[in-house]
Amino acid sequence: MYYVDFEKGCSPTELNVKERASYVLPNGMVKVEVSAFGINRADTLQRQGHYPPPPGESAILGLEVAGTVAEVAPDVSNFKQGDRVFGLVAGGGYATEAIVNPAHLMPIPENMPFFEAAGLAEVFLTAFQCLRTIAHVKPAQRALIHGGASGVGLAATQLCRYWGVHAAVTASSSQKLSLCEQNGAEQLVNYKTQSFVDELKAVWPDGVDMVLDMVGGDYLNKDLSVLKHDGIIVNLAMLAGRYADKLDMALLLGKRATLTGTTLRNRSDDYKAKLISDFSTVCLPAFATGELRVNIDTHYKIDDIDKPHARLENNDTKGKLTVSW
Repeated sequence: MYYVDFEKGCSPTELNVKERASYVLPNGMVKVEVSAFGINRADTLQRQGHYPPPPGESAILGLEVAGTVAEVAPDVSNFKQGDRVFGLVAGGGYATEAIVNPAHLMPIPENMPFFEAAGLAEVFLTAFQCLRTIAHVKPAQRALIHGGASGVGLAATQLCRYWGVHAAVTASSSQKLSLCEQNGAEQLVNYKTQSFVDELKAVWPDGVDMVLDMVGGDYLNKDLSVLKHDGIIVNLAMLAGRYADKLDMALLLGKRATLTGTTLRNRSDDYKAKLISDFSTVCLPAFATGELRVNIDTHYKIDDIDKPHARLENNDTKGKLTVSW
C-alpha cells in the first residue's frame, strides 16, 4: 500500500508518497481501498507538530476517506466487499488502504463520485454535531456562523437552510460571501470591512440563538454581545489564537450564555457511531435528492498533495479540498 509520509514540522512541499506493507484486517473492522481523501485543518496542524493523533491511532495523516470495501472481518455484517463507502478515521486517511470501524462508515449516495464523498464526512458531521447534538437548533431560530466559506461553515449553512434555521455568516471577501449566500446564508458580513456586531444588531436586534465560532480570541465578547439570552456559543477551533483574554463575565452571566468547546477526532468510537447513525438517518438521503451537497473547492491528484496543505494554511479556500490516488 502507499501512503503520504511527513516529518513533524515539515513544509507542505516535503510531503511525499512512500510504500509499506498492506494492513492485516483485525476482527470487527473493514478494510477500505481508498480512492480519495479529504484535507482538513487538523492535518496541517498535525504536520506542523501541533495536533498529534489520539493514543493508539495511526500516525499517518487524514481523517476521512472514500473508496471501496476490499475486505470485511467475519464478524461484520453491515458491509460487503465491493460496497462504495465513505467515513471517518482518527488517522490514516492519506493512504491507499484504511482500516475502518464499520460503525464509522456510510454508503456513498447514488451518483456521487469518490472525490466528492471524500469531502462529506468531516465537515457535515462536525456541523451536524455543533448545530444539532450540542446546540439543538430549531426551525425559525437564528445562527451566526463564522468562517462561512470554510468546509464546516458551508455545511452548517446548508443544514440551517435544510432545517429552516436563519443563518448569518462572516467571511473575508465578496466572492466567499456569494458562495455562502448560494448555500442558504441570509445575512452576509465581510469581517475585513464590516463589524458583524453592528451588522447583526441592525437586522436582528434581539440577537441570535447560537454562534458557531472557529475563530475564538477577541471574537468571544463580540459573540456574546449578539447572543440572545440563554443562547449558546460553540467553539470548534482557535484561528485567532489559544487564549481569549478579558472575557466579559458580566455579559456572559447577564445573557445566561452557554460557552462550550468541541472536537470530533478524539471522541469515543461509540459517540462517533451514534453521531453517524443520526446523521445517516436525518441528512444522508438529502444528498441523493440534491437538497444537500458537498462544496468541493478543488479536487487534486496525489502528485499535488502539497498544494491543498499550502492553500488551507493561507485560508485560501471556498469549501473542501480533496485528493485522489
